[in-house]
Amino acid sequence: MLSLDDPRWSELKGGYKLPFAPRPLLRRLESEVDLEPVWSELWNELHHQGDVGEASYAAVPHIVRIYCQHGQLNRNAYGIVAIVELARTENANPEIPNWLKEDYFASIDALAKKGISELSKTQDPELCREMLGVIALSRGLRNHAEMLAKYSDEEMGQMDFAWKE
Repeated sequence: MLSLDDPRWSELKGGYKLPFAPRPLLRRLESEVDLEPVWSELWNELHHQGDVGEASYAAVPHIVRIYCQHGQLNRNAYGIVAIVELARTENANPEIPNWLKEDYFASIDALAKKGISELSKTQDPELCREMLGVIALSRGLRNHAEMLAKYSDEEMGQMDFAWKE
């Protein structure tokens, strides 16, 4: 995992394809104080209209680490990890740097395991959807994860699936 003190952060790009170092936001996330603006800014900067960058990938292991340490159910952690991973293979987004691959994919697996253990602790349909999306990603079910991450239950109910005859 890239240390929050590593100078490489200043060279990494976020969702706007511009340099973005989320270190201050990740540190604020660790503080557990006034998290909604932090999550909002992370969502805005790490993913923009399907675009992600190396900073987005480097932030994922930290988001997972922080979430697992704090232990409070939060759909943002699951949602942002799923969206970054789904965007990774689209829109000519950059490859994950080799020095990050192992930690990046291990963090998705760790969050999936956390999601499996937390799934029975919530009745929130949105949180369940986000958890299931990360679990699907960790098992290579990208299409299922995309449906879970991008569409609400209501939106999926309006879709015309071949099996809904």
